[in-house]
Amino acid sequence: MSPPRTRLRARKQNPPSHVPATATAKATDLVSSGDPVTGPLESRVDDAGQPPNAIQVLPSRLTSAHTKLSRDDHQLLLSKQARLQKYAIQVPRDFRKHDAAAQATLVFAQEEAGTAVCVSPDGLLLTCAHCVAEDDAEPDPESLHWLLFASGQAVAARCVAWDERRDLALLRVVAAQAEPTQRAFPFVQTAETGPSPGDKLVCVGHPGSEDFEAAEPGLKTGYDVLHLSTGSFRGYADGQDLQDNSEIGALQHDCWTYWGHSGAPLFDRRSGRLVGLHSSWDDETAMRRGVALEAIAAFLSANV
Repeated sequence: MSPPRTRLRARKQNPPSHVPATATAKATDLVSSGDPVTGPLESRVDDAGQPPNAIQVLPSRLTSAHTKLSRDDHQLLLSKQARLQKYAIQVPRDFRKHDAAAQATLVFAQEEAGTAVCVSPDGLLLTCAHCVAEDDAEPDPESLHWLLFASGQAVAARCVAWDERRDLALLRVVAAQAEPTQRAFPFVQTAETGPSPGDKLVCVGHPGSEDFEAAEPGLKTGYDVLHLSTGSFRGYADGQDLQDNSEIGALQHDCWTYWGHSGAPLFDRRSGRLVGLHSSWDDETAMRRGVALEAIAAFLSANV
């Protein structure tokens, strides 16, 4: 069985590891104070010698001086941001009451593909481990990853937990664009129990922009930056440990995905809660695969 992963790794920034900004805010109070930044985020520590849980507030118009990205990567970020701000996700009528879940989805901004979801109001982002680092190398905790919420809001985050076996990674937002009234990030709650076979699912993900199925290389797919698809939970792979997704995800579903969907949240269509992450597919059966809620719950319990 061949388990293709549906992402391109988000390139990491190195150096620098700090983000120039004009103000700081507490993670739970994203309001620009107007105070000048006194130094890089990582240089400020609390009484215990640990970095404070503060988020730098970025201006509404980002330049490469803020992101420190290459010209091409910065333009890619701005292009994705413009499309997210112009085109809303097409949400099914019965799921509109859970639109906040879709708004908690993020795309990796400096790469052609990759998806994440916010799981706390202070900016903890859940994604697949292989979206953050190659399988044989743990991520650099000082490297920055630029992502965009469904609204187009740009954030910079660092990896704070990485589990290759579960294929899960946790990022913490350290800098963000913010509206004057914003107090928290849109986030989704995890379900208390996993789905049952046949339960309806909603997947929101970032399909890759390059058409790998075309005969001519380099052709673009024309897909939206964020795409919502629907389907069903198809159970778990026979005999597979739900905590081991290192080769291929143990969860099975049939929502439409494309490469780039790795890390895409799988929501229960009835409750709007998170029940899994899409991670891969089985190219022999065409079954989409993902990380089960049981693995997500254990990972978050150990790292949050």
